[in-house]
Amino acid sequence: MFLKVQMPWNVIIPADSLDAKGLMLKKAIVIRLMDEFACKKATKDLGYFMAVTTLESIGEGRVRQNTGDVLFPVVFSGITFKMFRGEILQGVVHKVLKHGVFLRCGPLQNIYLSHIKMPDYHYVPGENGMFMNDKDSKIEKDVVIRFIVIGTKWMEAEREFQALVSLEGDYLGPVS
Repeated sequence: MFLKVQMPWNVIIPADSLDAKGLMLKKAIVIRLMDEFACKKATKDLGYFMAVTTLESIGEGRVRQNTGDVLFPVVFSGITFKMFRGEILQGVVHKVLKHGVFLRCGPLQNIYLSHIKMPDYHYVPGENGMFMNDKDSKIEKDVVIRFIVIGTKWMEAEREFQALVSLEGDYLGPVS
């Protein structure tokens, strides 16, 4: 779920942000790194970028010919979030459809739980449709559900993951 990773990154500092004392330079590099890190969102291999924890090293800057900006190679540690097959997690239902429900878990918004993967649950139509079983357990909007990950898929265009999950297993389903 959460991974601690060490990543190389290239940070470009505009020439007008450079300071001879060096202290402001480090601050400018950290601020620029944080901005770029937040904009990147996710990668297929590492998952969603959550936080930068430590700046490990700042390499020697190289001036770019055309702009005068300086490129600094940096290495930093950070935290990422990625789902793995077989992992048991919790998510919140945000959409109920006749054929299943969509959940949110952390930064992941597109988690699909098919009605086929909800043993003993049947769809109850109405203004606020829901799934219900014989023990009066309900799966409806805003309910927290414990599930097992069947698989994930990386969507390059949106730079996000989709996941398919199941309730088939012990202690899975709505959390009270």
